Amino acid sequence: MPDVLLVLTNCPDAMVAERIARALVENRLAACVNRLPPVKSTYRWQGALESATEVTLLIKCTRDRYPAVEEAIRQLHPYQVPEVIAVPIIAHALFNLNTIILILAGVGP
Repeated sequence: MPDVLLVLTNCPDAMVAERIARALVENRLAACVNRLPPVKSTYRWQGALESATEVTLLIKCTRDRYPAVEEAIRQLHPYQVPEVIAVPIIAHALFNLNTIILILAGVGP
């Protein structure tokens, strides 16, 4: 069974988040993308302390699709260096893991 990942990225606004989410699901790179309410991010960029309101995406995909997910995010994202974090899902309801795999294989709901 393929490994399932949770990929996170932050977007500058809801329009960018929607564009990335739709592209990932339409192209079967991700089974599901959740958009969280705006969050406040604090970070260093080019030597300065920055703060921004961003929309976080929670992206469910398989490990074999991760390189294409990362590339799609980089292509569609307006940030010079978008943050893309992938963490393995080590516990999940079996039905949902199987659903993610079936959707990405083109045979699920």
